[in-house]
Amino acid sequence: MPRNVSSGLRDDLVAQIGSLRAFAVSLCGDRERADDLVQETLFKAWHHLDSFKEGTNLKAWLFTILRNTYFSERRKRKREVEDADGSYAARLSSRPEQDGHMDMRDFQEALSQLPDDQREALILVGAAGFSYEEAAEISRCAVGTIKSRVNRAPNRLADALQLDETDEDQGVFPPPVTKSA
Repeated sequence: MPRNVSSGLRDDLVAQIGSLRAFAVSLCGDRERADDLVQETLFKAWHHLDSFKEGTNLKAWLFTILRNTYFSERRKRKREVEDADGSYAARLSSRPEQDGHMDMRDFQEALSQLPDDQREALILVGAAGFSYEEAAEISRCAVGTIKSRVNRAPNRLADALQLDETDEDQGVFPPPVTKSA
């Protein structure tokens, strides 16, 4: 909540509405959206008025709030999917989280049972995304050795996790990145 606001500061806030609206229209190109932006800007300014230092540039402070609000909402909208009729949401489903947690625990246990060299190779190539050549350099061994370790490790993991061939086809172990010449 703002401190006791002088009537002069309150009048200055009101006097900026026209400029704020013009700026908002120039940003979004929609008068109704611009009015909403100005209202949101004034709301934020009013509730954070204690951070404004009287005697400084109120117009610049308000324009900064408006601009930041506009771009924050724009970034947020990029991540949103319009779903007015609910058809998109109806197609979404997720597995229960406890299964994923237990699967991960099983995977970590199986991974810890791999020989150190195979675990290292699998993590470097499969999880960290290094090429065979980079993993070989890091591990100080031949590229063929890394390839062999990476090839054997998923089979051992699958055995430890008691997975059959259909489970492996679902992309449990992504193919390694190879360095192109």
